[in-house]
Amino acid sequence: MGQSSGGHSDYSATFSDCNSDRSGEFPTTSSQSRRLRLACAADNCDDLIYQLVSDLDSCSIDEQKQAAMEIRLLAKNQPENRLKIARAGAIKPLISLISSSDAQLQENGVTAILNLSLCDENKEPIASSGAIKPLVRALKTGTSTAKENAACALLRISQIEENKIVIGLAGAIPLLVNLLQYGSIRGKKDASTALYSLCSVKENKIRAIQAGIMKPLVELMADFGSNMVDKAAYVLSQLVSVSEGRTSLVEEDGIPVLVEILEDGSQRQKEIAVASLLQICEDRLAYRNMVAREGAIPPLVALSQSSSSRAKQKAEALIDLLRQPRSGNLAARTSDASV
Repeated sequence: MGQSSGGHSDYSATFSDCNSDRSGEFPTTSSQSRRLRLACAADNCDDLIYQLVSDLDSCSIDEQKQAAMEIRLLAKNQPENRLKIARAGAIKPLISLISSSDAQLQENGVTAILNLSLCDENKEPIASSGAIKPLVRALKTGTSTAKENAACALLRISQIEENKIVIGLAGAIPLLVNLLQYGSIRGKKDASTALYSLCSVKENKIRAIQAGIMKPLVELMADFGSNMVDKAAYVLSQLVSVSEGRTSLVEEDGIPVLVEILEDGSQRQKEIAVASLLQICEDRLAYRNMVAREGAIPPLVALSQSSSSRAKQKAEALIDLLRQPRSGNLAARTSDASV
């Protein structure tokens, strides 16, 4: 079994809201919720779970819908049930439901898998049981809620490192980019969170860039009212670690947006922006000139005087880089003149 990947606490705080069933909500009566709670409180929860798992294989779509919805609810509200439900054999029949042509049945299947994946012990069995391709199809064909919850489920599965490549090969990246660009605000948040995890591997960075991710990222970073600046900037910081990402950022006029974040963003946003700008400017002299022309040095000086030690070091390094081109060009001209 692979190892779950970890991250810096700042990243965790930024992406902490893609971890539960927050759909809109599924139609369930108060009496149904009460029945489920009473059944589990009466020490016969195991019996109820086994019956629901059995109903997932029913010939009746209505019975399947009801069973999937109740499993979804049990796994959402009571974390201790997530492992019980998986051990009762629910994972494979729920994955089968994700491929259903019935939109509500697919949505319930996707979201039940998401809720089960919140238990770390379930992530590997979900992936090894074949959930990745059906979840990717749900990203393409599902309801808006199914797409959002599929993105979150793929995020959970991608926390096992080797699954990141598998998810990328299954075609998830362009669909997540589409959700980032055209989805609801919740869809954008879920897509960005999944993309941040998946784009820690180079192959998926390239896929995301080829799918046109830079345009929506730059647009989201430029919109300070979107509540997406941090998320978009963190995803971008993954992508500019490769030359294709730096080229794409420049082509989408991302440098002025990053400099604007240096000037007007929150402290954390400024720290993300300076880290990305440093990677860009270390690449090419032309990029340094572009950053300098946008007026980056004054906000960088301010950042170097008032920020964390990590951001201070990056700001100072970037200031040094931005000051090099002029002196470098002068030295070159002096050398040419003396020949």
